[in-house]
Amino acid sequence: MLSGKYPLFIALFLGLVAGVLAYSAIKAQQKKVRAGWDTVSIVCAKVDIPEGTELDKDMVEREDMPSRFVTESYIRADKGNGEMDVVGQRVMVPLKAHDPILVSHFESARDTEFSTMINPKGRAVTIDVTDKQAVGLWVRPNDHVDVVGTFKDAESNGLKTVTLLQNVLVLATGRINANTTYIPDEDKRFQNVTLLMLPEEAEILTLAQEAGSITLLLRNPEDLDYQDNRRVVDSKALLAKNNTDELMVKRNKAIQIIRGNKSSANEGTSATAAPKAGGQ
Repeated sequence: MLSGKYPLFIALFLGLVAGVLAYSAIKAQQKKVRAGWDTVSIVCAKVDIPEGTELDKDMVEREDMPSRFVTESYIRADKGNGEMDVVGQRVMVPLKAHDPILVSHFESARDTEFSTMINPKGRAVTIDVTDKQAVGLWVRPNDHVDVVGTFKDAESNGLKTVTLLQNVLVLATGRINANTTYIPDEDKRFQNVTLLMLPEEAEILTLAQEAGSITLLLRNPEDLDYQDNRRVVDSKALLAKNNTDELMVKRNKAIQIIRGNKSSANEGTSATAAPKAGGQ
């Protein structure tokens, strides 16, 4: 049995050890609770910013945010050039003052990778167009068009029109392509169209642009029809009544087929509603 002061010293020692262990446990728990709550500086909107705005230094500022909430999508003000990394870039979404500015808020980098949209062995060719030549500017990226050319005949000195290319994919209208996410108002109207075709077709189209005028015919996306024999239309064919009558019959037949597939019920209603000749 221990006697004297030794039991007291041992008790004090054990109490001290227990205190140290308890203090360490408390500090570890506090550190665990505080983990991720240390703040880092991120780039935020200083004022309300409308969609499509090109940022300048007076529109952005630094704000602190707990590091646990900051992902790779945030723009860190304490890395790189800070706020200057976003100056001059255009945002695709509206921002409110103090909103964090994210990488995804800017125009997609894919817009600069237009060449990757060109199929191997294909070529992108741009032609100038007016409203009349581009279906009133209803042509859009990923549409399919036929390309019609009108030229002056060297022998007769008259004009001739022929379908040069069929079912051609539209890659871009002006600066807009299928990957474009934000479209400024000034880019919504376009003066040229970029088409995807074979190199040999590109040669034909390049010469055609120099020799005459080009018109695009917009196709239904499900229309895969192809004409083997290209028609050449001149002033004689233009004035031939038999020719236009035959085309009218062909057109009406094609339209009836389409209407029959899409709205046969309406056709039945129209036929029923027609009055009988000579009475009720």
